[in-house]
Amino acid sequence: MSAVFRLAHLTDVHLGPLPRPRLVELCSKRITGFVSWHLRRRHLHRPEVLEATLAALSAERPDHTVVTGDLVNISLPSEFAAARRWLERLGSGERVTVIPGNHDAYVPGAAEAGWPLWRPWMADAQSTADFPFVRRIGPVALVGLSSAVPRPWGDAAGALGRAQLEALAARLAALRGSGLCRVLLVHHPPVAGWSPRRKALLDAPELRAVLAREGADLVLCGHDHRLASARLPGADGPIPVLCAPSASLRAHEPERRGGALIIALHPRTDGRGWSITARALRFDPDSRRILREEVPLETAAATALAWSG
Repeated sequence: MSAVFRLAHLTDVHLGPLPRPRLVELCSKRITGFVSWHLRRRHLHRPEVLEATLAALSAERPDHTVVTGDLVNISLPSEFAAARRWLERLGSGERVTVIPGNHDAYVPGAAEAGWPLWRPWMADAQSTADFPFVRRIGPVALVGLSSAVPRPWGDAAGALGRAQLEALAARLAALRGSGLCRVLLVHHPPVAGWSPRRKALLDAPELRAVLAREGADLVLCGHDHRLASARLPGADGPIPVLCAPSASLRAHEPERRGGALIIALHPRTDGRGWSITARALRFDPDSRRILREEVPLETAAATALAWSG
């Protein structure tokens, strides 16, 4: 393996078209999601955007791909099966890691019924799908969290819960000093002020406290359908947070154009952490082409990440 590890980041895929549900399956919060899909979302989350994004990612030849949730829309059983077929196309569990998003837990019982189909892509070396899981891929430790919980109508918030946060602290502590690049995967952004309460990570302060104590090298998230970045305090210095845009969103606003990220992880020559370079691949609806932007970020230098364009 080369000294540079290339990580592809996809999120908020929202695979379409929406399967035809049985009437009984709509007797829940699903009815609003069903109506929203047909009136609005199917015009925004477009297969041609996703296909262009995947083609651009394939050309980059990443060492591994992560998907930070929202593969489906209203958690229909047939959606989970379709998402599994899509994951098989994307790559094996050795090449791809997945965590769930709020749309993957749209109603009570959806996780228990649907997530086992994705087990090969979100299990650790002990073959468990409990969260947090840790997958060691070359020089990288991918730490997968689940903020996906069923919420009331009109609510897209997430939560980790005390047990998951405590387990995360233990896992990060065990990885500290391992020499691995610790990359945290969470669907809902942990950054204060990014989302209104009905869409926020409700225990984000508790997650930030764990990161401040135990540290990490990078946090990857989605949910907001926009390209954004921030830094969080960490035990070994500031931790960059990257929010990728929706992989399928057709949008004209620069920060919301659909696409993905390619992230290159370089071990620093002085042995103190990792240098990180992020490249944004975004679909331009006018030219119908993928536009590329190079965005460097030096973790140890504590520089803010500023997206151009």
